[in-house]
Amino acid sequence: MAKTKEKVQVTEILDQQVANFSVLSMKLHHYHWYVKGENFFTLHVKFEELYTEAALHLDTIAERMLSLGKLPTATLKEQLALSSIKEASGEESSKEMVRALADDFETVCNELTEGITAAEDKDDQPTADMFIAIRTSLEKHRWMLEAYLAE
Repeated sequence: MAKTKEKVQVTEILDQQVANFSVLSMKLHHYHWYVKGENFFTLHVKFEELYTEAALHLDTIAERMLSLGKLPTATLKEQLALSSIKEASGEESSKEMVRALADDFETVCNELTEGITAAEDKDDQPTADMFIAIRTSLEKHRWMLEAYLAE
């Protein structure tokens, strides 16, 4: 019985990341479509790169949940309620878009660190490894976004 409880805890963390990456994917699409200004060409391409990667992470995390016997949230309403990431407001400047993404990546990285620890505590190395790989990528993107914002 204890194993089932342990899996639920890790799958709850996985499900929050399904929600995060669902909201993040839509936010990145929004930014891709609505970015304006002198950095349009650079950011338009970067946002597309990031939403493509976010979709891959989303699918990988959801499939990991399924392999553990749990169903990921799959409605926008559930994902918005569960996500730590907020939707785009529609009023962001290009600089505010980059700032929001850097902050979102930091939030997700912090949660992934908690997920890594929880998965390792449950001897769930595949989930821990998956979280480590995703965190590594997001940390690099966050660093690049911060460098872009540096004056």
